[in-house]
Amino acid sequence: MKKNDLIEYIRTNYGSAPDYPWIKYPDYAVFRHRGNAKWFAIIMSVSADKIGAGDAEKVVDIVNVKAAPEMVGSLRLKDGIYPAYHMNKEHWVTIILDAEFSSEELKSLIDDSYRLTW
Repeated sequence: MKKNDLIEYIRTNYGSAPDYPWIKYPDYAVFRHRGNAKWFAIIMSVSADKIGAGDAEKVVDIVNVKAAPEMVGSLRLKDGIYPAYHMNKEHWVTIILDAEFSSEELKSLIDDSYRLTW
């Protein structure tokens, strides 16, 4: 799934518009619950080496989502899923946004993250 498609999915299904809270990182988009303002997803562009997915020359779009702790280990065994970048690695995972990772599974993980952060 492409970054813009994911943003549209979140906006349509959860009524959450992207928030860009960092001047230094203007393309980092945080998605929050409307009621309690807790984060349930963050989309970033980082060099692949920061998540262990390649060299520093390659920039990848990623999304961090919360997952049930008992699922994190098995999720990380899947291609395209990594330990959370700059989040609690026991409760969050990082997913590379590309054609390799199933859009339906990504939507399901976003849905789970939304419920887990409510």
